[in-house]
Amino acid sequence: MLALSAKGILPRVDYAIFADTGWEPRAVYTHLDRLEREIAEPAGIPVLRVTSGNIRKDALDPDHRFASMPLYILNQDGKPGMTRRQCTGEYKIKPIKKKVRELLGFPYPARIPRGTFVEQWVGISTDEFHRAKDSDVQYMLNRHPLIDMGWSRSDCIRYLTSLGLADTPKSSCLGCPFHGNAQWRSIRDASPDEWADVVEFDAAIRKGNARANATGKRLLGEAFLHRSRVPLDQAPIDHVTAAEWAALQQELDDEAGLEELEDGVIDGCSPWACRGEVEPIQDDFGLAT
Repeated sequence: MLALSAKGILPRVDYAIFADTGWEPRAVYTHLDRLEREIAEPAGIPVLRVTSGNIRKDALDPDHRFASMPLYILNQDGKPGMTRRQCTGEYKIKPIKKKVRELLGFPYPARIPRGTFVEQWVGISTDEFHRAKDSDVQYMLNRHPLIDMGWSRSDCIRYLTSLGLADTPKSSCLGCPFHGNAQWRSIRDASPDEWADVVEFDAAIRKGNARANATGKRLLGEAFLHRSRVPLDQAPIDHVTAAEWAALQQELDDEAGLEELEDGVIDGCSPWACRGEVEPIQDDFGLAT
């Protein structure tokens, strides 16, 4: 959408906003720098980077309230579970709304007058039209230009390729539990230092988040980044055996499941269309019951 606006195919936007969780892959930050330099700046479109903190550091800080990630849980009785997903709201939606209020001239807790709003473009394509939703606040009016243009994900890829941006990476936390095996392998094989980082984090959250443990709410089970619920450096990211696949059938549909296991859910980690729209089996990042 930024490129379409900068090239005059869509109307010129006033701002582009990137919500930074503080733990994106290096390739995402490199790509964002390039977009800003080659696309946004020549068109006079400011790219605003907003943040609520570093999600990795916050998870391991016993003094910090942590908005939980959707971690895979293995309960004491052997049953699988999942922690509640709060990270999108805290690290993406919250800082965007804060910045929008500032741009309107009504920072929190000021009341925004009725009829004062921004038109916010959300990059949902026709493949995922069911995710197109109205805003939950009156000062943001959601629009979906890609759907209005009838563009699918393939159309977006073709357009990006025509601009020399075929290598556009997915934006999501480096240690997002919704990565597929292909993404885990890519991190491991292409960026050893980032792989070491996520393996270390995976081990660090095994018994829950640091603040929960510090306050006596120890996880009664074990938490993992990979859906196999084994340590990430031991997870079957290269090949899934028949036995492992059979064990995963509780969670996955037969045909879609194998593709999801390999590629992850295709939807990007957008603030307004997070790939992790799942119902938690495990209610919180504290006690597993």
